[in-house]
Amino acid sequence: MRETLVVVGLAVLALGLRSSRRQMPRKLGALGFLAAGFVLFYFLTDCWWCGVFGIIPWFLLPWVELLTRIRRMRLPMDNSLRHRKSPDSGFFPNASEAEDAMDEAGFEHVEDCGWEWAGMQQYFKLHWNPEERAEAAICLCEQEEVAFAFITVTSRDESGRIWRTTNYPFSPTLKCPPKIRWNHVPCDRNCFHRILADHREFLKKMKVNEEDLMIPDPEELEASIEAEMKSQIRHNLDTGVIEPSGEHHFKYSVRGLFFLWGQFVKDMVRLC
Repeated sequence: MRETLVVVGLAVLALGLRSSRRQMPRKLGALGFLAAGFVLFYFLTDCWWCGVFGIIPWFLLPWVELLTRIRRMRLPMDNSLRHRKSPDSGFFPNASEAEDAMDEAGFEHVEDCGWEWAGMQQYFKLHWNPEERAEAAICLCEQEEVAFAFITVTSRDESGRIWRTTNYPFSPTLKCPPKIRWNHVPCDRNCFHRILADHREFLKKMKVNEEDLMIPDPEELEASIEAEMKSQIRHNLDTGVIEPSGEHHFKYSVRGLFFLWGQFVKDMVRLC
């Protein structure tokens, strides 16, 4: 009974820590699940190295969703943004604070729009700043009972390259084309001023001259997002991550499922 209570206690503690909004408790919660698996197998075999096998199932757990929901998903080749009123920002942590910070930094609100991807509603609050030669967006994502918000700051140069800084909390679910360079900052970094400063440092690190950056056209922000998504879909078709499925739709290939599994594992290791 003592051993059972230890395993159950570790699992319950880990579940509670993972529900926290702070990064460190979430990391401890993820380690708690691994510890529960290790201790379970150790108690069953009385052998410490057998406890390692109790950790492995956690890394195979994503295959349950990959072989069920994701394998059956059919996504549109062409998806268009539509004007949509964003949900109550109070439902999304730090969204209203980010919008106020954008105003303080001189970013002007352009449009609210969104689209749907396999049941996930994604909303964008688009902003631009000609002096920074950058565009910024607050992205609100809602799927079933899960909702989260993240921020992106994007610059584009004359050659078509895209430089983006974001606190998006997950690894990308599609491969990025070579011309897009991502700068991921910690997901708990919600201050827009800090993310903007990170973006400036990113451009400096990549030796991007301000003179080479294009001034965004506020009338073309939606079109640029759509064009970027189409380019990403073409790139993933070429690399075999996705494959056509019926008319104007695509699905993840076997190679794509392994790619997604690697992304899931990356997120687990990152413990964000």
